[in-house]
Amino acid sequence: MSTKKENFLMYKGKPLVRSGNTLYYGNMSDPYVILMQITSTQSGYDMDMAEKISIQLLATDADLRPKERIIRKSEKVGLYNALDIGSIWLERALSGTM
Repeated sequence: MSTKKENFLMYKGKPLVRSGNTLYYGNMSDPYVILMQITSTQSGYDMDMAEKISIQLLATDADLRPKERIIRKSEKVGLYNALDIGSIWLERALSGTM
């Protein structure tokens, strides 16, 4: 059995993982992570760019029902705005100052 370490894209010291139109920000071993879903895109610079993004602060506790896992949610325009508010929510949740 091989042990392979994954190298993830890091943002502010936490992993940022994308699968299709879904992005996860944070460590899955922490009590909270950020889930971002790209709901609409726009064309520009010869590629599709994220326009509207749904953001959710989720508890990673497997004992909770799916609706109980959602702590906060919002929708932002642009990936930078979504990452900015998501990183603030995550830092506050992990430090217990929410």
